[in-house]
Amino acid sequence: MGAYKYVSELWRKKQSDVMRFLQRVRCWEYRQHPSIVRVTRPTRPDKARRLGYKAKQGYVVYRVRVRRGGRKRPVPKGIVYGKPTNQGVTQLKFQRSKRSVAEERAGRKLGGLKVLNSYWINEDSTYKYYEIILVDAAHNAIRNDPRINWICKPVHKHRELRGLTSAGKKYRG
Repeated sequence: MGAYKYVSELWRKKQSDVMRFLQRVRCWEYRQHPSIVRVTRPTRPDKARRLGYKAKQGYVVYRVRVRRGGRKRPVPKGIVYGKPTNQGVTQLKFQRSKRSVAEERAGRKLGGLKVLNSYWINEDSTYKYYEIILVDAAHNAIRNDPRINWICKPVHKHRELRGLTSAGKKYRG
């Protein structure tokens, strides 16, 4: 078995003592940072490579923090209008996943980069943490690579805002 096989096996056993301790320590560290922060290399290299990441120029990884929980309807003083069936305020479920929200936030903040994919890395009682793989479409290393240069086309501008990433396709059905 190769090294990545062992790494992915570790991540499959998240309830093991070692992983629980590691995740707890990492989560504390993540809380000290801003909600969107660049990381030098992926926390899960095996997962990142499966989703298209390559350790070369033009590929960037960002960690994004998203608040957990449902979505409360923003109504002033809880006053809702219309039929009783539409008068819910608290127990509503947001249609999109936290992962797609994380991708969107990263894409908005980093307008010059294109979102390739994302994956879960950690969570605590308040937040979920995702790593987003972004690609610099203006970089020659990307433009000249036939495997990834499809993302340089103008049609792929802000894929994450139009539900064209993996997480986005899931919520569209």
